[in-house]
Amino acid sequence: MTVMEPFGARLRRAMDERGPLCVGIDPHASLLAEWGLNDDVAGLERFSRTVVEAMADRVAVLKPQSAFFERFGSRGVAVLETSVREARAAGALVVMDAKRGDIGSTMAAYAESFLHKDAPLFSDALTVSPYLGYGSLKPAVDLARESGAGLFVLALTSNPEGGEVQHAVRGDGRSVGATMLAHLAAENAGEQPLGSFGAVVGATLGDLSSYDLGINGPLLAPGIGAQGATPADLPGVFGAALRNVVPNVSRGVLRHGPDVAALRTAADRFAAEIRTAVTAS
Repeated sequence: MTVMEPFGARLRRAMDERGPLCVGIDPHASLLAEWGLNDDVAGLERFSRTVVEAMADRVAVLKPQSAFFERFGSRGVAVLETSVREARAAGALVVMDAKRGDIGSTMAAYAESFLHKDAPLFSDALTVSPYLGYGSLKPAVDLARESGAGLFVLALTSNPEGGEVQHAVRGDGRSVGATMLAHLAAENAGEQPLGSFGAVVGATLGDLSSYDLGINGPLLAPGIGAQGATPADLPGVFGAALRNVVPNVSRGVLRHGPDVAALRTAADRFAAEIRTAVTAS
């Protein structure tokens, strides 16, 4: 298997060249309706192709939400395969938002679905859940290293319910979320210019100075736009780790479709606000 340049290095270059904005591809039923599309495979395909056409040649990262494709069965997954392939061909990195998490051979099969170079759904990185224990992710970690891909591990998520698990304190006095960040720092130790194993950390969480976000890896930051966070909030949330933040906007951009020019204008506006927030900090 041919090994690509590590995801962290490719992401660092894409962020430096295109800016750090990540745009979601979230074709849920309400957005399809807002676009005047039917909630069927044809509508799904039109939506996805439009987002890829509008975004893939200008943003660093596109993040398709796998569930919104899977709900249409095999034909929906076929649309997802095409979207991933076309987005990567146009220069965007693809983070598959599938949040997979299991143990042993099942985790290995999930990893092969998205991280093996020959897989139809091969993506540059995959979101994963570590809540069967961080060690359960080992098959995905190993395959990501082999293929030059990356992972984004759920650590401090933007949903309010996440705190009951992620802020729980272990016997050693460290929270579960902090433990996940420490594992990721160990994975990324010594990597230059950026490690390939990132964390999902919500932009809505306010001051996180009590957490060590210096994991030498990327921080995928959902919550900007519809969930209430703004680009101006990023310095206060991420502090010294701000340069490694990949801010994710989905509905805030997607609601401007199906017009390609309007989608690009919305993405450019968020990108400019993020650039201002990062350079001003």
